[in-house]
Amino acid sequence: MTTTDAGEPTLTIDELAARAGVTVRTVRFYGTKGLLPPPVIGARRVGHYGREHLARLALIEELQHRGMTLAAIERYLGQLPPDLSEHDLALHRAVVASWAPQTVESVTRAELDRRAGRPLTDGEVDRLAAMDVVVRDADAPDGDGYRVDGGLLRLGVELLDVPFSPETVLAARTALLEHSRAAARDLSRLLRDAVAERGARDVRSLSAHMHPLVVQALLTTFQRSLREEIREWIDGGEDTPAAAD
Repeated sequence: MTTTDAGEPTLTIDELAARAGVTVRTVRFYGTKGLLPPPVIGARRVGHYGREHLARLALIEELQHRGMTLAAIERYLGQLPPDLSEHDLALHRAVVASWAPQTVESVTRAELDRRAGRPLTDGEVDRLAAMDVVVRDADAPDGDGYRVDGGLLRLGVELLDVPFSPETVLAARTALLEHSRAAARDLSRLLRDAVAERGARDVRSLSAHMHPLVVQALLTTFQRSLREEIREWIDGGEDTPAAAD
């Protein structure tokens, strides 16, 4: 792995494929179909890929898991702005993942490493377990098994590189769960009142249609609110620990 002039890490095509859990051939195929933007060509004509490429591959994988054909994925990605950031792509992936119920699978340690996109140390697996991303499967042969939510795994692996303690991550998770459940209760009550006079079939149809829209609205609103809070925190020097000393 190398870095750009701005200090951003870059990946070779082999590293990108390994992190995404796909083959190099798949990466090249997506590139020829226009699903992935071209890499930055560096010294010795080596292509360098960034976090946006990895996030786009994760989105493509999520769309495939939802049963979309390659043609449908092409249409979906074709409607997105070409310069979406890593975080914007992650937002779209979260919305896509909300279309289906949570799925938890049993995997071996080797399969866990493959899905994580890199070999995990025992300490990293313990951290993922502390974040409730993976759970050791007591029923697995020889104890070599884990129960994992694929949607959470990629997020958990990314959090391994964040310089926060597991306690901080868990506290943030608790805060998010509490506030999201409160918002979900309020929204559910509003929607329930709005369709109180309709039949059960119409209610289920409306719920299925509204679910991804509501999730996208929540994520977009939260993203903007968090950006504003961080901006105020950075600009308001009097509130930072350094200013208080």
